[in-house]
Amino acid sequence: MLLEFRVRNFRSIRDEQTLSLVASADRALAQTHLMATGLKADPQALRSAVLYGPNASGKTSVLKALEYMRAVVAESATVIQPGQTYNVQPFRLDPVFASQPTSFELTFVLAGQRHQYAFSMTAHRIVSESLLVYRSSKPTQLFSRQHVEGDVYAYEFSTYLTGPRKLWQDSTRPNSLFLSMAAQLNSEQLSPVFGWIVRSLVCLPAGAMMAPDFTTALLASEQGRQAIKSFLAAADISIADVQAVPRRGMHTKMVMSATGLHTTQEEREFLLPVFEHTTSKGSATFELHDESEGTQRLYGLIAPVLDVIREGRVLVVDELDSSLHTLLVRQLISMFHSPEQNPRGAQLIFSTHDTSLLDHAQFRRDQIWFTEKDADGATRLYPLTDFSPRKQEAWERGYLTGRYGAVPFLADALVNSQTLMQ
Repeated sequence: MLLEFRVRNFRSIRDEQTLSLVASADRALAQTHLMATGLKADPQALRSAVLYGPNASGKTSVLKALEYMRAVVAESATVIQPGQTYNVQPFRLDPVFASQPTSFELTFVLAGQRHQYAFSMTAHRIVSESLLVYRSSKPTQLFSRQHVEGDVYAYEFSTYLTGPRKLWQDSTRPNSLFLSMAAQLNSEQLSPVFGWIVRSLVCLPAGAMMAPDFTTALLASEQGRQAIKSFLAAADISIADVQAVPRRGMHTKMVMSATGLHTTQEEREFLLPVFEHTTSKGSATFELHDESEGTQRLYGLIAPVLDVIREGRVLVVDELDSSLHTLLVRQLISMFHSPEQNPRGAQLIFSTHDTSLLDHAQFRRDQIWFTEKDADGATRLYPLTDFSPRKQEAWERGYLTGRYGAVPFLADALVNSQTLMQ
């Protein structure tokens, strides 16, 4: 499970910002919204966290930073080629930070132990990298790596890290991560860490229309079909049944050969989802493209959500409420908060503009986070708990009236626009 994420000098983020899923001592909704970590220092973790803030305040930057860190871990040893540069985006409104490294850090629980993995990077190289494992109350640094000059790095290894460390070190390029390379070379200790970061973090960008093929593939089994039916029924969008109907059609494929890139077409059979709507007047079937945009997005989300919950992963969604009704968003959140529906402790991190979710029945105080920009245009990320709100305080009203910050200055904008029109 994810405990904490830190990022510095990324997009609109200048100074280090921290998103924590470690639960406070508050006992509100503890039976549903919290889960045990097995750690003495931080015994409980949150099942979800939500980010609020005005447009362009940095919500997306926080979530993209998590996605970017995962991508670098996944691709640095295999996809990134020697000498290739990264499209990393440091804070550009301050020339000092524009030339400094971007830093990421993840703290998570794996195999009952706290792990803390961090690295900093520029477009051309990895500058530093380290992995701490808390085998007891004190951490053990399995390895650290620091750029010295040119392509020279200083490495330190713990005696607890076994295996051909020199081979992994010599194989690690300046633009690749040691963790990724060691995992690629089958390190028994580091491969699970690599695997957790790459497979446990599932990131969906704002407005993403997920390919429906993954959900449609579930229709091939009766168990999968029933799971999809139950999901749609909970959404209450009048779909009585869904079936996978085989169809034949032309499939276009791009093929690279020695002579260049070619397009080929072949006829093949594929599954097409067909939805049955039933009313008191009768019933009719519709294909996916006949359904609303919200239903299409929901259908595409079913497979990722079910997979995340089944495997206990972390789902990160920018603008979860995009094209989805607020009651449907509540239903999705409740799935993660339900110990019965989410027994493996999957977590949900998302951004939204839906202030109706600022509800005592929906969230705890430590699950709510805000983003806003300071006078320098730098994003600040902070929790609702910073304001010590009363237990029965009306969070939505407090947010909309500016008590917690992170709201657009509509009055000033309106005055300025009216002045220009005069």
